[in-house]
Amino acid sequence: MTAPTASPFIIVAIDGGAASGKSTSSKVLAERFHLLHVDTGSFYRGVTAEFLRLGVSTKDHTAVTAAAHALRFGTKLHDRSAAMEIGGRVIPDTEIRSRIVNENVSHFAAIPEVRTALLAYQRGLADFAREQNFRGVVMEGRDIGSVIFPGADFRFFLHADPLERARRREKEGHHDSITERDRIDSTRKTAPLSCPAGALSIDTTHLTPAQVVETLAAPIAAGFAAR
Repeated sequence: MTAPTASPFIIVAIDGGAASGKSTSSKVLAERFHLLHVDTGSFYRGVTAEFLRLGVSTKDHTAVTAAAHALRFGTKLHDRSAAMEIGGRVIPDTEIRSRIVNENVSHFAAIPEVRTALLAYQRGLADFAREQNFRGVVMEGRDIGSVIFPGADFRFFLHADPLERARRREKEGHHDSITERDRIDSTRKTAPLSCPAGALSIDTTHLTPAQVVETLAAPIAAGFAAR
């Protein structure tokens, strides 16, 4: 008697700048394919909010390093998304989406010690997804396909015209400096924002959210069907 074939577990990496379509697409893909949704941008925002609460400045390298080493992460499942805990607390959206966090998150995210502190935690979410019986992980961010999961089954890079992304952000009620964040994220020495070699690059400027989702979903569906 032939043993049953185990259900395949896939990792989907979606990278791109702010308002390029990552979050909307990731959440829909998570629901469609029963994947754990992971928004790594919210993790950096959470760490930034925690550092600001502690009075840590990006200019004080010693303080940043000490604070990063002291971080204790946990995970709570919220619907299909992984919510990060810091010291047993999930920092609410009202804090991580605040103007002061928007102004500081790219600066903290550019510090190597901060990225190192989050690296193992982010990779460990694949095991968390398996434990929760998901079929895989869809992880969005700025270095997923290049650093966190360079061997992901599917790697996508979303981009769009900066003016269009700024318009989308304003429509959502957020106030990000898109151009400045792009500059910082793209020029940092550690894990800069860039399209990973071999990833599928998609310009979402003139695409509807539904069109972006279908563009990403097609190869994922084919991949599941072939396994």
